[in-house]
Amino acid sequence: MPTDSLTLTPGPVQGTLTVPSDKSITHRALLFGAVAHGPSHVHNPLRSGDTLTTLRLVRDLGIRVDETEDGSWIVHGQGLHGLREPETVLDCRNSGTTARLTMGLLAGQTFFSVLAGSPQLRKRPMGRVSEPLRRMGARIYGRDQGRLLPLALVGSPLQGIDYDLPVASAQVKSALLLAGLYAQGTTRIREPGPARDHTERMLRHMGVPLTREGNLITIQSPEQELTPLTLTVPGDFSSAAFFLAAGAIVPGSRVLLQNVGVNPTRIGFLQALKAMGAQVILHNPRESGSEPVADLEITPSALRGVTIRGDQIVTMIDELPVLAVVATQAQGKTVVRDAGELRVKETDRIATVVTELRKLGAAIEELPDGFIVHGPTRLKGAAVWSHGDHRLAMALAVAGLLAEGETHIQDMACAADSFPGFVETLFKLRKQ
Repeated sequence: MPTDSLTLTPGPVQGTLTVPSDKSITHRALLFGAVAHGPSHVHNPLRSGDTLTTLRLVRDLGIRVDETEDGSWIVHGQGLHGLREPETVLDCRNSGTTARLTMGLLAGQTFFSVLAGSPQLRKRPMGRVSEPLRRMGARIYGRDQGRLLPLALVGSPLQGIDYDLPVASAQVKSALLLAGLYAQGTTRIREPGPARDHTERMLRHMGVPLTREGNLITIQSPEQELTPLTLTVPGDFSSAAFFLAAGAIVPGSRVLLQNVGVNPTRIGFLQALKAMGAQVILHNPRESGSEPVADLEITPSALRGVTIRGDQIVTMIDELPVLAVVATQAQGKTVVRDAGELRVKETDRIATVVTELRKLGAAIEELPDGFIVHGPTRLKGAAVWSHGDHRLAMALAVAGLLAEGETHIQDMACAADSFPGFVETLFKLRKQ
């Protein structure tokens, strides 16, 4: 089946599935494992376009990564000061996480490096990382005064800083914490709201002196080398969200998602579904390494509109496109505000979500920092386009399960950036 386009007709999804492994945790396991002292064992990693980009980058920095028969990765960490000057430009391709976290990791090295990326990534803002890194003493040069890729980094001594994040951002926070591993003194970061805390959990697990009091995170350069990791990566909640959405709104559906990470900083979409009246059951809650995990079961129910804004946004920023699809089937008005970050994702996700859902008949209004959806609305099949954005592609696929007639989605291949095998998984659940 060709993956560059997809045609869907309405119908339920039914069955049990395991979603791809968590992308955020896989990125971090590779980068952090590279500077640990000794081999880190990463079981069940995500093999997607974005994470394979980080894998290639780590290897370009002189780190050996073995792939075992069961699909695990062994990252042969060389210690905090064991990375090697790359012989070529480090290509981050389309992965903003790779670019931003690597900036923090490379800022305190002793060598020269250049980060580049796809045309799409070259449009995304990097100043939110480069500017505080420069305050720490980093030497970063590039387009728009170091705010856009490509960027050149000349490794230099760093000093700890006190920094108030202007917006809650796990990528910016993680970059500064990585730089803090190499900085003299203490680095203190205050975040205005909850952002993903995978970095803090993983670094503490590796023995880094990192503390958190309220919204203040403090890190000091460790006196000892980082302890290697041994972890099993849970299922990615952001990938699970698309099937949770389908299970909530497509008549006749019933979906059980196994081994999904339910980190409290990641499940804003789950909380929004519950607030809308969705019937979601959490089975077998447990811990896997330092991360909470559960099995999630969902069936359709009558939904009502909600308002999402403020601190809620950062806990579901990647799920907002599919929330818009869910909102088309909810009674009343669903309002999303304070989500201006969507403007600088793989696409301008506010504009593209509004444009494409309108083609399907959705009553959706664009706001400067979000959107308003009026529901419920009967969607009708049409030709739509993902704009090369994996989250939008999969959100449109969920809409296609509802829309009357045929929905034709152009450029589905980008779904593999975070969810390899998404189309195959979707059709497997359609046949059960």
